[in-house]
Amino acid sequence: MKILIVGGGGREHALAWKLARDRRHPVLFCAPGNAGTAELGINVPIPAEDIDGVVAWARREKPDLTIIGPEAPLCAGLADRLQAEGFRAFGPCRAAAQLEGSKVFAKSVLQAAGIPTAQSETFTNAEKALAYVRAAKAPLVVKADGLAAGKGVLICANAREAEDAVATAMIHQSFGKAGRQILVEEFLEGEEVSMLALVDGRQAVLLPSAQDHKRALDGDQGLNTGGMGAYSPAPMETADFRKIVLDTIFNPTLKELRRRGITYQGVLYAGLMMTAAGPKVLEFNCRFGDPETQAILPRLKGDLIPAMEACINGNLLPEHAACRPEACVCVVMTAGGYPGAYRKGDTIAGLKEAAALSETMVFHAGTKLEGGQIVTSGGRVLGVTALGRTLAETAEKAYQVVARITFQDAHYRRDIAAKGISRTKT
Repeated sequence: MKILIVGGGGREHALAWKLARDRRHPVLFCAPGNAGTAELGINVPIPAEDIDGVVAWARREKPDLTIIGPEAPLCAGLADRLQAEGFRAFGPCRAAAQLEGSKVFAKSVLQAAGIPTAQSETFTNAEKALAYVRAAKAPLVVKADGLAAGKGVLICANAREAEDAVATAMIHQSFGKAGRQILVEEFLEGEEVSMLALVDGRQAVLLPSAQDHKRALDGDQGLNTGGMGAYSPAPMETADFRKIVLDTIFNPTLKELRRRGITYQGVLYAGLMMTAAGPKVLEFNCRFGDPETQAILPRLKGDLIPAMEACINGNLLPEHAACRPEACVCVVMTAGGYPGAYRKGDTIAGLKEAAALSETMVFHAGTKLEGGQIVTSGGRVLGVTALGRTLAETAEKAYQVVARITFQDAHYRRDIAAKGISRTKT
């Protein structure tokens, strides 16, 4: 079986790692991949956003399955293009991917379906938006409507910060066309949790929960990033919580999409805030999360290919997401300066020693092969991941691996999973 994975980050390496363990022993290709995926398959020098290039490669090589990792090609309609050519693709169609591609569209689905979410107003005129935030009660959240590489959500403690956020998006156009339309939302208090589900068009089967760490520094300080680490399960996960999330969020979302003539197949990711009134939706993503995937996939019992095929075929079952009892922790190592300016090309040492340890995985993200060496090539460089009986044991194991890996100015948070560990001790 021949499988193409589109993307080149830690999520895609984790997918390749899981697929390489499938009983079908697929031949893996990654476009463009990284130094980690090169050890599991063949990297193809095609950017994930090059829709024509990916389709042309598929015509030549005829993959049995294409798995689309990042949001940009999904929102650009890569799944539609591949399916129109007769290829099987795992990932939602362009219309369904607008749940992530347009926050205004996602909010309209949430409101129409009666799904708990933050109150909001939509603006296409900067002056009207400025007048609204000056009169509204802070704190507020200003969101660019479109894809903004994870930088389009601005949390504003007061009216002045909200005015600056509106100006950033709509006047200065810092997010390009993504900020031509914005949402201004109430700020939700609580604890965040990531819930991902496999979806076959009519039903959703929940994957293990996870909790991400967005801020660059310990104690949730510093700038927002693409994610400094994640762990699974999240501390609030119970059977009752999972049922509430399925019944009040995922199932109504799919029903509303079907009412609009949209069939969602693939992974649906709900970023939730656990408030005093229960879980509320912060955002939807139309793909596996990163770094949540690195903490979720090692906990899955079964093969991934049958689960993905069931999503495509419309015959998804709960056993497709059967979960191991162990905890999983992923610590992201970044280049110094990330998420600001950072250097590339630094040699990474200690990877072979780390790979020799049991129940640990080092997922590559911003890496590449250069002159026979593995060097840094992005802001988020590695996702050091471990499995264990308890969160405390697992986090300790992950950090032991982190200590074995070095590259110049490497940075990582030292408190990944600390919330979950403290919860289990009380």
